[in-house]
Amino acid sequence: MEPTDLWTLEREAWAEGHAIVCGCDEAGAGPLAGPVYAAAVVLPRELELPGLNDSKKLSAKKRDVLFDLIREQAVSWAVASVDAAEIDETDILTARMKAMQLAIDQLDPPADFALIDGNRDKGKGAAITAPHRTVVKGDSLSASIAAASILAKVSRDRFMEAMAVQYPQYAFEKHKGYGTALHYEKLRQYGPSPIHRRTFLKNL
Repeated sequence: MEPTDLWTLEREAWAEGHAIVCGCDEAGAGPLAGPVYAAAVVLPRELELPGLNDSKKLSAKKRDVLFDLIREQAVSWAVASVDAAEIDETDILTARMKAMQLAIDQLDPPADFALIDGNRDKGKGAAITAPHRTVVKGDSLSASIAAASILAKVSRDRFMEAMAVQYPQYAFEKHKGYGTALHYEKLRQYGPSPIHRRTFLKNL
């Protein structure tokens, strides 16, 4: 896909009269540990960022390069998170929606329209309140959402790497909190840490 194709959704929003359009995505809905992160990004119109794509399709090295480029070149960007304790108190969908809306709220200059990755815009305890449209597989279809997916993913990975120093016995630097065989082995050995999501540990 040519990078220019990633601007179709933004162009549609501009054509509807929205001047500042952000993309929003989250990372870390599935892991057994750590926060869920979200990012919102407003890019300069039609900006070409070489290699911009869904963060899951990029190497860690490529994500790191794009992470810096996006933050340098964005009109505005913001990252927000909801921690494991709050995920346990509410639920993961509520936490995801809250994190995304928090990121949108922090944009300066603010966006007047948001393209949201996925097909959900509300949970039991939180919803996207900004004017928005949900986009399934948005991180491969929209430049702004792809940029947000990279900021969210890299921010979360770096947090988990910091937690690996604090809780070295869990090997967070290897699995970033996801439910790998190694992670389950460490959980059985050491029990949960303060950053584990207790509600995700049903099958220990």
